[in-house]
Amino acid sequence: MGQASSQAAGAEHTAVKPIGMLVAAVGVVYGDIGTSPLYTLKEVFSGGYGVPVNHDGVLGILALVFWSLIWVVSIKYMMFVLRADNQSEGGIMALTALARRAAAGHARLRTLLVVCGLIGAALFYGDSMITPAISVLSAIEGLGLAFEGIDHWVVPISLVVLVALFLIQSHGTARIGILFGPIMVTWFLVLGALGVYGISQHPEVLGAINPVWGVRFFVVHPGMGVAILGAVVLALTGAEALYADMGHFGRKPIARAWFLLVLPALVLNYFGQGALLLGDPEAARNPFFLLAPSWALIPLVGLSTLATVIASQAVISGAFSLTRQAIQLGYIPRMHIRHTSSAEQGQIYIAAVNWALMVGVVLLVLGFESSGALASAYGVAVTGTMLMTSILVSAVILLLWKWPPVLVVPILLGFLLVDGVYFAANVPKIIQGGAFPVIAGFALFVLMTTWKRGKQLLVERIDEGGLPLPIFISSIAVQPPHRVQGTAVFLTARPDAVPHALLHNLLHNQVLHEQVVLLTVVYEDIPRVPPSRRFEVDAYGEGFFRVILHFGFIDEPDVPQALKLCHLDELNFSPMRTTYFLSRETVIASKLEGMSRWREALFAFMLQNANGNLRFFNLPLNRVIELGTQVEM
Repeated sequence: MGQASSQAAGAEHTAVKPIGMLVAAVGVVYGDIGTSPLYTLKEVFSGGYGVPVNHDGVLGILALVFWSLIWVVSIKYMMFVLRADNQSEGGIMALTALARRAAAGHARLRTLLVVCGLIGAALFYGDSMITPAISVLSAIEGLGLAFEGIDHWVVPISLVVLVALFLIQSHGTARIGILFGPIMVTWFLVLGALGVYGISQHPEVLGAINPVWGVRFFVVHPGMGVAILGAVVLALTGAEALYADMGHFGRKPIARAWFLLVLPALVLNYFGQGALLLGDPEAARNPFFLLAPSWALIPLVGLSTLATVIASQAVISGAFSLTRQAIQLGYIPRMHIRHTSSAEQGQIYIAAVNWALMVGVVLLVLGFESSGALASAYGVAVTGTMLMTSILVSAVILLLWKWPPVLVVPILLGFLLVDGVYFAANVPKIIQGGAFPVIAGFALFVLMTTWKRGKQLLVERIDEGGLPLPIFISSIAVQPPHRVQGTAVFLTARPDAVPHALLHNLLHNQVLHEQVVLLTVVYEDIPRVPPSRRFEVDAYGEGFFRVILHFGFIDEPDVPQALKLCHLDELNFSPMRTTYFLSRETVIASKLEGMSRWREALFAFMLQNANGNLRFFNLPLNRVIELGTQVEM
């Protein structure tokens, strides 16, 4: 699923009892993969792939599902990917920062790995739209089995549930998050119980544990073998969440929850559905709900709806977290990030992301109208992100950890091969409706790369006409201007050059403050920077100081709060004596070398609409002066 955040995670994992952490991890991490039994086998056997609903066909598919869960989740993610923590943080952007550090001495490889990370992040946003749509639709479709003639109400009811989910995001999820864990634990217990009930009817289905059935399926159906993996991969959706939420729960609670509860429940339920199909091939139209006794159908639909809402919430929260990390790393324009909890740093709300996702989800539901139709579009983004994760983690293992290549290269090649085959199996879905997440991902990739490159060019253009700081200070010593009381803080990307805002202020107002601070904010490739490493300061004389603040990519860049760490007697950052000067650049597209004209125009539009430094750095509204300048690119 990508980056599900801690909006429902509760407190830090070091302060919570192990059983509490396990329940919380089940509630947040496993919502997506936990709801995949709703539609996986339904899509396999009734999705137009032509899989025979007989003994060999059912056991072959179950073997593929079982061993995919073992190889991809239990081995790849649990044993390898979850070890690639960036100071205990996970997720595709955290892994990208780690891989970028691993390839520090190889410029081309570093660029390639960053591109892979951006592709994975971009595809995640496409997945963030499909997951809520297919999950909620598949749950509401169960009503059609309980009440005849209600099928035409499935889409309206699904839209009401989904829109309501997006509307409550601005209020935070701390309260409903408390219920996530117990509800999902109940869900997995119900999955297991239904599976046991089905298996008891046809115990021979347990033979699917033998991988030979999967191999035999490929041999007997060579043309169908790879294509069917496009449906089997639905059982793996949400695997990225295991890594994304590691920073909020830790590797051990996530692994324990998987092996003790989630994996057994999923396997039992898939095998139970398979046993049902052995006895009644007609049940392929919806094996999950038909597995339940008739009296349990309506309660099961209600529980399924709750579970899918929780799964959708995790994806939305993940989109918020991923966006914040991408902003801090410089790949997305600054947006207004609102905290919905005074106790939990990870509980955030980004309105632009929320409404964009809601529009995408609504359009998907209206366009596809059923979970079966959506399943034909699902998988491209998921497998693409999984493939990028395998590439990045391989670089970290070989270049950063320096594990023996002889031992790990065969395993890493196995990960890449399996992910590559799954991705190839989903490529045909692009022309069957899967183009939506691909187009969305491509558009986001263009936006991220354009923003990153545009910011680099902007700094270069500003530097071309910049005045070296030592020369400026020397001229001040020779011809000192009038100095006024207080401290002036000039935010600048280059601490060795005079900011344009400083030159404009001196030119128009003909004064300088007693203390002039050139402030540069630097984001590191680590999640958090400890307070002891937050602050750097150098005195240049004549009342000039260079200050560098260091933040991690999940830190809150509160500049006034960070400046309180400075204890130099010469500097006084008291609120009523400090004035912040900002420079707002207006970009004009030109024929200068850099980017193509359309990308320059796009960057100019993004820069114009980006959230300014004032709100992003939490500067006091009544102590900020903003000066503009035009830059040709």
